[in-house]
Order: sequence, then structure tokens, then C-alpha cells
Amino acid sequence: MKHISILVPKGAILGSIEGPRQLLTQVNQFFKDKGESPLFKIQLVGLSKETKLSAGLFTVHTLLLEDIKKTDLIIIPAIDGEMKNALEMNSDFVPWIIKHHEKGAEVASLCMGAFLLASTGLLKGKKCATHWAAANEFRNMFPDVNLVPDKIITDEKGIYSSGGAYSYLNLILYIIEKYAGRDIAILCAKVFAIEIERNSQSSFNIFNGQKEHGDDPIKNAQEFIENNFQEKIAVDQLASMLALGRRNMERRFKKATSNTVVEYIQRVKIEAAKKSFESSKKNINEVMYDVGYSDNKSFRTVFKKITGLSPIDYRNKYN
Repeated sequence: MKHISILVPKGAILGSIEGPRQLLTQVNQFFKDKGESPLFKIQLVGLSKETKLSAGLFTVHTLLLEDIKKTDLIIIPAIDGEMKNALEMNSDFVPWIIKHHEKGAEVASLCMGAFLLASTGLLKGKKCATHWAAANEFRNMFPDVNLVPDKIITDEKGIYSSGGAYSYLNLILYIIEKYAGRDIAILCAKVFAIEIERNSQSSFNIFNGQKEHGDDPIKNAQEFIENNFQEKIAVDQLASMLALGRRNMERRFKKATSNTVVEYIQRVKIEAAKKSFESSKKNINEVMYDVGYSDNKSFRTVFKKITGLSPIDYRNKYN
């Protein structure tokens, strides 16, 4: 039997505690229905025996950290609020997670739970997903982690993470498939109506360029790009406008925004295209020209690279 510890941090989002518990409990029910022993022992673990969540609307009853002598999987749910405060309030989880990982436990973070996982140091040099809206804050706090904000799931040698909000369901299904087999994972997906093969959150991403970096010339370049995305913008043009050498500007731009100049231009254009597809009746070519593209193949390639969907699929899904 696999022992699973679902953490209940202060400020945790209740759904990302109860959702995994329900899915894993359903797996046990499937095994019981076949006359077999349950696969999982699922326990909620907290810093105190009661943890109030959602501004006190709910109280979760838990075991204490010291009650757990050995576990096979630690699930870190999403946490809410100002991240530095949330990590300080839950810092006692960190040595416990490290200790059990060293004893062989796998660890999975859900959405913003990635911040608590990253604070353990276990993600150093590894890939990690989190909510796309928190990508800039995460990079600033944990520059030694390889953030992959487009991914729904990451798995690096038994350290897992999931992307934004309810994408944690896909990670739990992934873990169920690993522990219980593909058939059980598909059955869970059908019972809970989860789209099992979803692997990217790019189509949900709202690009909001990082501007909290303090490099004023680069901020001016960002604002110029955002105000003139309909035009063809050259890197040399930006460098000349800022009175900077091209290589110097490109280096500073990448450091400040986590994007190359070309990537930033593409992301701003595609964000404008997405908004147009969502709210207007313009066809693909009209939107393409509006955002400064003249080559249909190039536009479709960049759009799919950034969003994970073709322009027509995106329009059909969100218009």
C-alpha cells in the first residue's frame, strides 16, 4: 500500500486538497469493487491538528508532521496570498519535506504549491510548472529553478509539479497512472470528466511582460513594442532608439524580462491576436495583418508555438 501525505499549509486552497483526496479515494474504491485491497493510504498532514482555510469558512482536521514516520508521496497543494508571507507561515514544512524526500518519498506540488516546493531547494536545476500568472514572481524568487510556464505537468525523478489552478487534476491522474495503471487512470478521468491528454496551459496564458526590473531603458523598449505591435519592429531599431549597442541591449533585455527581444515582440503580437479572436468577428488573415504579420505560415507557426493551438482552433475555442 502506498502512503500518501496531502499537506494542509496555512493559506492553502481547499480545492487542491480535497480534489486529490477524492481522486485517490476513488482509486481505492475501484480496487475494492474488484475485491482487492485499497492501493493508497491517504492522510492529511498539517502544522496543527486543525487548520482554518478560506478566511475561516472551513476547518481541516489533520495529523501532525511528527505523526508521519514514513510516506511514499507528499502532495503540496496550492497556497494563496502574498507568497513571502505564505512561505514564512509554512516554513516548518520545509525540513519535513526534505527529510522524507531523502528517505525515498516522491514530492508533487500543485499550482502555487510550487513556491513551497522550491523553497526546499529540491527543485534546484530542475524543471517546474506553476500558475502562468505567477511566472515572473517565481523566476525572481527562485532563479535557479528551470520554470516551464507552458507545461501542465513536470516530472523529474519523482519530483512533480502542475500548472495553473485545476491542471492539478492532470498531475494526479498522471501519478495514478504511474501507481495504478493506465486503465484505472482513464476510468478516473471518465468518472470526474477530466480531459486526460491535456499537456499545455499555453492557451490560457495572458502575457503580461515583466516590468519590475528597474532597467528604465529596457522598460521604455517594452512600452514601445506594446504601443507599436502593429508595425514591423527591428532589434537594431530599438537599440538605436535607446542609444545602446545591439548586443548590450539584447543582454539587458533578456536579463530584465526573461525573453529575448524577438520573443517579446512575438508574445505581444500574439497576445493582441488572441484578444481579437476572443472578441471580434475578424477572420484569420484580418487579425494577422492587424498585429503586423504578412506571412500566414509564419503567423500560424508563432501562434501555435506560444499558445499550443492553431489560430482557427483558438478562435473556435474562445470566441
